[in-house]
Order: sequence, then C-alpha cells, then structure tokens
Amino acid sequence: MPANGKPRIFVVDDEPTIASTLGMILNSSGFSATVFTDPLEALRAAETQCPDFLISDVMMPKLNGIDLGVQFKAIFPSCRILLFSGQATTSDLLETARKNGHNFNLLTKPVHPSDLLAAIEAIDTLEAVDGK
Repeated sequence: MPANGKPRIFVVDDEPTIASTLGMILNSSGFSATVFTDPLEALRAAETQCPDFLISDVMMPKLNGIDLGVQFKAIFPSCRILLFSGQATTSDLLETARKNGHNFNLLTKPVHPSDLLAAIEAIDTLEAVDGK
C-alpha cells in the first residue's frame, strides 16, 4: 500500500470510457486508481509501482485480462485480481485458468459502482483473513 494509505489499483480496459469511469469511481471512493487502456502499459508501469489490486477487462487486444492477471500474480503474489467481462466466451478462458491453478474473481459488465466496491472489499477481507 502506498505511503498515503490508499490502496493502489490499476484499472485496465481497452475501452477508454469504461476505464476512465471506473478510475473516477475508485478515486472518489478513497482509492488511488491508475487507468490503462493497454494491458502491456499496465505491466510496464507495474515494474515501478506494484498495485494492491488489478481490475481488468477480460477480452482485450494484445493480452487478455486473465493472462494479465496471471502475469501480475507471478510478479506480485500479493496483488489482488478482479476481472470483469460482458462476453460469454470468458467462462471458457476462466475454466482454463482454473485448471492451471489460477482462480480469479469475475464481475459481469456493466459493473454497478456499488458491486465493484463490494467486490474489492470482499476480496481484500478474504485475502487478509487467509493471509495471502
């Protein structure tokens, strides 16, 4: 967590409107959110500032959110991952990830702000209790 005490969150969605809206919701709710529309840029930025959370769309060009989450967890095991998607094909990708030992939380688009904040709190509480 950054020195200011606000959890640092990376938001990644290839749709700029969705990414910026989620960033505004999170920043106004007491988080320190940084928005990316390119998953590879998020990976590069993580080299200098490890986020506490990664919130990512699943279906994106260049790198899907599941693979991005896998890479973040490999580099930053304590980073919490929350994925969201509006596409049915996501379930197949998630099942493949689970078979490979990667279990991610998923929200369905469109994400209501209260659902997003509740999911972040639930993940944070669960992982604090589990010690992960």
